[in-house]
Amino acid sequence: MVAFYNKRAAVENLIKESNNDIGLKAHPSGQWAMNANHFRLSMIAYNLSCWLELFERDESLTVPELTHRTVATTRFRLVYLAAKITRHGGHTEIRFGSQYPKRDRFDQLMARLRSIEPKMDGFIPVVNTPIRA
Repeated sequence: MVAFYNKRAAVENLIKESNNDIGLKAHPSGQWAMNANHFRLSMIAYNLSCWLELFERDESLTVPELTHRTVATTRFRLVYLAAKITRHGGHTEIRFGSQYPKRDRFDQLMARLRSIEPKMDGFIPVVNTPIRA
């Protein structure tokens, strides 16, 4: 019975997160089709955020050690950065502030995202070590 309540609490937390962080609480219109599309796009945004977390993970972690971060936390850690984008000599660079502590992790994430390549039946793995239970 306790497992049921733990799962129920986890689902309720995900619903709360989708309402607050992704914006599902407010429906954009009174039309069902438009609200359905808004829901679909919000779920795509949520799934992309979860995939971004997996791409950013440390390869030595196992499944029990992985912790879920909310969309707002992921956005804060990986999107809202103190950086300056510069272009010169045909190259685009990101210059971080000197106080950004997770620059190595961000560079690793960007390298993984840039290395995504299609193959015949899917994509080439970008993380060398698969998640182990």
